[in-house]
Amino acid sequence: MPDKLLFHHEVAERLRRSPAQLHWMNSRGDGPPHAKIAGRLVYREADVEKFISDAFEVAS
Repeated sequence: MPDKLLFHHEVAERLRRSPAQLHWMNSRGDGPPHAKIAGRLVYREADVEKFISDAFEVAS
């Protein structure tokens, strides 16, 4: 089953960041993996969850 795709504003909300802050994170290479499809930034849900999990591992 393919991963669910999330749009930029959905990921920003999930990370409790503004879309502008998420864009800034991406430009620095600090954001979750993403792709541009049909002119919109999209993220795989699994990649976003891994991004969050990895942040907790680093913090430990």
